[in-house]
Amino acid sequence: MSELKNLKIQKSDGVARIVFDRPKHNVLNIEMMNELIGELEKLAADDSLKCVVISGEGASWCAGVEVSDHKPEMVGQMVSTFNRIFETINKLDVPVIAAVHGACLGGGMEVAIACDIVIASEKAAFGQPEIKLGFFPPYAAVRLPELVGPAKAIEICTTGRRYSAEEAKAMGFVAHTVEQEKFEEAVEKMVKEIQVNSPLIIRMNKRAVRRHIGMSFTKAVEVVSDYFLNTLMKTQDTLEGIKSFEEKRRAEWKNK
Repeated sequence: MSELKNLKIQKSDGVARIVFDRPKHNVLNIEMMNELIGELEKLAADDSLKCVVISGEGASWCAGVEVSDHKPEMVGQMVSTFNRIFETINKLDVPVIAAVHGACLGGGMEVAIACDIVIASEKAAFGQPEIKLGFFPPYAAVRLPELVGPAKAIEICTTGRRYSAEEAKAMGFVAHTVEQEKFEEAVEKMVKEIQVNSPLIIRMNKRAVRRHIGMSFTKAVEVVSDYFLNTLMKTQDTLEGIKSFEEKRRAEWKNK
């Protein structure tokens, strides 16, 4: 197994922690993207996983994608590799938390908004500055309208403006903002709230949220109710959850 050059990985008690570690601002190059894809693919196949936390070393969470990788001779490979990050994050059936503490710009912001939950330090800064170099951000052009609506998405992409963590939260693509000194504590609190639950039922909850997207209301209720009655209710962990509540004890999850 080759040693990771741009990431740090830690996994324990059902929680995987991926740390961007490419000085000085964790700018993504193709090598780093491939490392991230490889680790995410391993996690997608892990049925014991409960959540993933992506954080960054240094002053920035991730300040974008290497400008040199946008040159005509490299850009095709860069875009196809970059898109695989989003495809692989989308395969994960557990919550993915972006713990953003500093600059989160360009391709970095695209990776953050691909995650399920963004927790930001009050000192974090967000933006899609690609327009200043004559580009647009492909994934953000798809994802941002879902999160903030088309009008705000156009503002973000066409101004290249930087937004504070509070502004990002007000727009809706950041879930929580936290004082810098309480940032790590807040991330761990969120992790622990997820961690106490059954890994199977965590996955089923995320699948239930996603499986009806794009359906009519009537069809969505039908599909999710069927999933509840004919899949969820046949798991050992749901029956254990009911039993442990009635017996006033902590549930002992089987992940079955």
